[in-house]
Amino acid sequence: MRIFMTGASGWIGSAVVPELIDAGHEVVGLARSDASAAALTAAGAEIVRGTVDDLDVLRDAAAVSDGVIHLAFKHDIAFTGDFQGAAEADRRAVDTIGAALAGTDRPFVIASGLAGLAPGRVATEHDMATADGSPISIRVTTADAVLALASRGVRSCVVRLSPTCHGDGDNGFMATLVATARAKGLSGYLGDGANRWPAVHRLDAAHLFRLAVEKAPAGSVLHGVAEEGVAIRDVAEVIGRHLDVPVTSVAPEDATEHFTWLSAFIGFDAPASNTLTREVLAWEPTRPGLLEDLDKGHYFQAPTTTA
Repeated sequence: MRIFMTGASGWIGSAVVPELIDAGHEVVGLARSDASAAALTAAGAEIVRGTVDDLDVLRDAAAVSDGVIHLAFKHDIAFTGDFQGAAEADRRAVDTIGAALAGTDRPFVIASGLAGLAPGRVATEHDMATADGSPISIRVTTADAVLALASRGVRSCVVRLSPTCHGDGDNGFMATLVATARAKGLSGYLGDGANRWPAVHRLDAAHLFRLAVEKAPAGSVLHGVAEEGVAIRDVAEVIGRHLDVPVTSVAPEDATEHFTWLSAFIGFDAPASNTLTREVLAWEPTRPGLLEDLDKGHYFQAPTTTA
């Protein structure tokens, strides 16, 4: 297959590209910078220059592909206060790609999230998030729009990724917790720390995206979950041991000061199942779990400085 990818040089995408190429697929990656273009070329992919805002580029690339994997999201503006703008741009990109694929029966796979899906219990692939009008819920309606493409002749699929997609080189939630513990001199968790986050290794997630674009049924929801839920207190204990700092509960009223932007997420209890995903695609995660990965030490390498 000739697969068009957005976000191909990102954290997940840069693992998906070799996964696809090693399986015999051709990859055409959207490159918004010279650095992205160079990385994709080095990985063996073709490139199309543009961004998720270049709707004509997206339309044309999708139209001549055998399938699309959409991983790009404007994290740069989302994390600096304009999540709504990022989510709206994502919706425009998805609608454009979906229109280009309509009536072709070709696959269209996007990444989504799990946080807040089923508070207080283990979420399954059958659970559907409810849009509440918030900027974050725009992504819920975007995922719903992709699933609805199944009725328009698109083999659409939503992969809900664990909030912790870990591995060597991760700059996400786990790296932020490590950096916070290093800066504060203590490894914290909220309350009793019993709340759980699902987790998946980046390379297992990449394998799942390949299986999804190859054979996921139209209108399917998959869970990029290798571990149903890892207690945040257990994560904090590994971090504290490696940094040789105390492991301490952080009071809710102190969460914003301690965790900064991560305070909005650190208390989530969001366990999730992967039962249906494994049954449908015969996906079997084989990479290290989160705590084992943390214990490998790469998250704790001292930041490099230049004179």
